[in-house]
Amino acid sequence: MKILFYDTKSYDKESFDKALKDYPEITIEYTKSDLDSRTASLAEGFDAVCAFVSSEVGASTLEILHMKGVRFILLRCAGFNNVDLEKARELGMGVLRVPGYSPEAVAEHAMALALACNRRLYKAYNKVRENDFSLSGLMGFNFYQKTAGIIGTGKIGAAMCRIAKGFGMRVIAYDVYPNESLKDFVEYVSLEELLATSDLISLHCPLMDNTYHMINIDTIRQMKDGVILVNTSRGALVKTQDLIEGIRMHKFAGVGLDVYEEESANVFEDRSEEILENSTTARLLSFPNVMITSHQGFFTREALENIAETTLQNAMDCEKGRDLLSLPNNVL
Repeated sequence: MKILFYDTKSYDKESFDKALKDYPEITIEYTKSDLDSRTASLAEGFDAVCAFVSSEVGASTLEILHMKGVRFILLRCAGFNNVDLEKARELGMGVLRVPGYSPEAVAEHAMALALACNRRLYKAYNKVRENDFSLSGLMGFNFYQKTAGIIGTGKIGAAMCRIAKGFGMRVIAYDVYPNESLKDFVEYVSLEELLATSDLISLHCPLMDNTYHMINIDTIRQMKDGVILVNTSRGALVKTQDLIEGIRMHKFAGVGLDVYEEESANVFEDRSEEILENSTTARLLSFPNVMITSHQGFFTREALENIAETTLQNAMDCEKGRDLLSLPNNVL
């Protein structure tokens, strides 16, 4: 099987080249271009393409890939909201993902963001670098015996629940499908109750029609004053303009984001003053109680190894002609 690997970073190539030793039937060519309707034609002669959550895999992209002979879309990520699944079904193209590459990696990063916001670590670091050892503006609060509200309790959300419990927090959760493995220490509540009672709110749900902009001015107003909000899931779960309004209302003690709405548009690739000035993400960075990281929640050695292994196994399952519906990582 020949795979064209889009949006290649050095760490991608390193982890996949290492895993390829166990898959002699597979060859990979790497390109730095991301996948969209303009670059889809590069895949002529390939059996599959490997894409990321930032790739644009809409109807026009899929049609070009299909015309070029591509049969499978291999997503090296858990999310698949960027893929037009209806068009993929229509074209008979398989779409496979990596649903559980390292839940702990993302959950640990979510808690790291929460802690950094609470204890103002970024501000403290900069103060000390300037030889200012005063404690002014650095006060936080104990997480111990506070309430952590986890929205979404799949593998990553469940890992976050366990971490919060380890801090001695009361853990409540909201999910349409409660996770039975958490029943001994997690209390499932309504979204309204979670918003109203949580000191820390962490988002761990997929982006779907019913979760798009679930954090908006109405849900923000329901939150406790001084809450910490963390999002390591999908940027569009949060309506950025409303988040900015909530910050100006002094609703949040801190906001930690590893994802943001403009991420898929790669707004920061254009460093022009006008683009950055009009960027809502750049506006968020102007607030002293907001910490933003560059979608690095997944970025651990263990996660990269798991992503490569699962993606290549998905490719082999497709190559062996297995029924797509029987494949565990199929999303169609």
